[in-house]
Amino acid sequence: MVKILLVCMGNICRSPMAASVMHAEVARRQLGDQVSLDSAGTYGAHQGEKADARAVSLAQARGYGQILKERARKVTEEDFDRFDLILAMDRDNLTQLQRVCPAEHRHKLHLFLEYAGVSERAEVPDPYYGNAAGFEAVLSLCELGVDGVLRRVTQAL
Repeated sequence: MVKILLVCMGNICRSPMAASVMHAEVARRQLGDQVSLDSAGTYGAHQGEKADARAVSLAQARGYGQILKERARKVTEEDFDRFDLILAMDRDNLTQLQRVCPAEHRHKLHLFLEYAGVSERAEVPDPYYGNAAGFEAVLSLCELGVDGVLRRVTQAL
């Protein structure tokens, strides 16, 4: 079983959208016994909150119902031990993770899109202060990234 943690800053936009897409793809590809996942944030101010309403609306419209179950939480020290892959949505969050991650677990930290094989420099931008088009772009990047991550993970199984 490969355990994946998807991480953004507040865990209310990008990582819940990515987790919702990945849950759907894991189910569609019948990988539920091989892949488990969760999402979290590097910033804990939204602890326990539902995903941003714009993210929820868009994800539901594209058939990603898992987003309704997502609740914001902050990355914990135990996450570094528990998860096999910890995928940050952008470099800022990757840097935050690297600062608190024990040395023996740093090999688990990657950029989500880079690990997916999209690009060495690709990041998922934070749509929080933008408009609906920003959320749509993020969800499309999540779909692209999830496909790449799952292809890579299943090749390793």
